[in-house]
Amino acid sequence: MHKIYIADDEKNIRELMATFLRNDNFEVVVFEDGDKLLSEYIKVPSDMVILDIMMPGTDGLTLCTKLREISNVPIIIVSARDSEIDRITGITLGSDDYLTKPFSPMELVARVKSIFRRLEKDNIKSEFNLLSFGNLEMNLDARSAKIQNIPFDMTPTEFALMSYLMEHKQNAVSREELLKNVWKFDFDVDTRATDDVIKRLRKKLTNACCNIKIAPVWGFGFKLEEDNENN
Repeated sequence: MHKIYIADDEKNIRELMATFLRNDNFEVVVFEDGDKLLSEYIKVPSDMVILDIMMPGTDGLTLCTKLREISNVPIIIVSARDSEIDRITGITLGSDDYLTKPFSPMELVARVKSIFRRLEKDNIKSEFNLLSFGNLEMNLDARSAKIQNIPFDMTPTEFALMSYLMEHKQNAVSREELLKNVWKFDFDVDTRATDDVIKRLRKKLTNACCNIKIAPVWGFGFKLEEDNENN
């Protein structure tokens, strides 16, 4: 049973989320602010964290940053702040998904399950368990990556997206394909999560002096290419 921590200062919302998740057999612990969640997580880590942005004490975005300093636990941000900059900031700081309030509790459950399905799939041994392109090497079994033999850290979503691009490095990959095979969305969903995670990965690859780049394919998606500037 997966354990999920939820921090939201609105009691009705956090209890609603908890109820729907518990009905799907998730173990859920709720907190009225992010500081209490972080304190408990340090003592007993959970399998996923769901955070509101606006809370007393430490806000959700700051908490996301703090969690990323110590863990790659999947993080979903839920917030009434629906501007593009808020959504992009949440994804850039390390969250795996961003839901705008009000949202359907069933959609939240679907997104939670899609993340866990992806993680479970990643844990299954593959005949392509060792991937390499340029100076980036990925070990799917160990869920680790290196650039020039230096560890390269990625969040679960970043790792899943990059490994999918590596497995299909000869072809361009569409956004729809990534949503279906990385996020495991088997229904129509309005999300730009792919673009946000791609932007985050591009920055990480550049900072790590990786000699590959995630190139855009206009009107379609993305393709891995060698970056001669970093050779």
